Parts: sequence; structure tokens; C-alpha cells
Amino acid sequence: MRECCDKSSELEILRKRQSGTLKIVLAINAVMFLVVVAAGLYASSTALLSDSLDNLGDALTYALSLWAVHLGVRMKARVAFFKGLLILLAALAVLAQIGYKLINPTVPLFEVMGIFSLLSLAANGVCLGLLWRHKTEDINMSSVWECSRNDIAANISVFAAAAGVWATGSNWPDLLIAFFLAVFFLRSAVRVLSSARAKL
Repeated sequence: MRECCDKSSELEILRKRQSGTLKIVLAINAVMFLVVVAAGLYASSTALLSDSLDNLGDALTYALSLWAVHLGVRMKARVAFFKGLLILLAALAVLAQIGYKLINPTVPLFEVMGIFSLLSLAANGVCLGLLWRHKTEDINMSSVWECSRNDIAANISVFAAAAGVWATGSNWPDLLIAFFLAVFFLRSAVRVLSSARAKL
């Protein structure tokens, strides 16, 4: 009986720790979405806009994960599956934006891209650090950590795109990086969906 109570107490402590971390990263991503989407529209950067979509997807993901903390294994797997679908949707949105920019080309402002990619990198570095200790706790937190890791790759890629636009004076580096981000998101979506499906 005592062992059962101890396990129940440990589980509650774990849930509180997870909830506390998720609330912080949710707030960071919600703020960064608003900041980066405004910067992306101002700079006319597809890569930066894709980064902002990733922040929005993450904010929704963290909200779902916060709800899922108190659920059973099967429900957590269902939430993780939905998160995989959100990542997939972000990838498709980026591809659609690339198609639009191919038809209506504009050269983005590399200065804005560079500054806000570094700002996003700092914010997402904090998120990844906070989530690191939770990454192997369960399917819910594992999928959250996957999203956060994607953000770091996206931020570095956008900074590289800014450098490419500065060097070439064209929008091709922006579109190329946006395409690679879309492929990266697609691969991540497949991993999360496959992992969640295995738990169902």
C-alpha cells in the first residue's frame, strides 16, 4: 500500500515538473510567434515566416502537451499523433509560401532576417534547455522535445539564408532554406507520427 502511495506521489511530482516547464516554453513560443511573424512579413522572408509558423505550431503543441500531462499513455499517444499532424501542416504551409514566392518573387531584407533569427535562436535555446531533462520521460514530452530541437535547426537555417541573401542579392537562398526547412519538418512529422502510432 505504501509503495503504491509512493509511486502516486512520484507521478504527481513528475506531472507538476512537466507542467511548469510546458507553461514557460508555451509563453516563450507564443510571444516569439507574434514577433517573428511581424518580422517575416516586414522582411518579405519565406524562411522567417516558416520559422514563425513553427513557433505557432509549437505554442499549440505545448498547450496540448500541458493538457496531456495528466492523461494516460494511450491518450498521450493520441495527442502526440495530433502534434505530428501540426508539424506536417507547418511543412505544407511553407511549401505553399515557396510556391507563391516563385510566382511573385521579392528579395527579402537580410538584416531583419539575421537579427530575428538570432533572437529566435536565443529564445528556443532556452526552451530546449528547459525541455532537455524531460525528453525521455514519456511520449508526450519526447514529442515536445522533438519540436524544440526542430526550432534550433530552423533558426540556424534562417540565419544562413540571411547571409545568402546578403551575398547574392537574390531571394533564392531564402527559398532554398525554406524548402529544406519544409523537408526537415516533414521528416520530423513522420518520426512523431510513427512513434505515436506505435503506442496506440
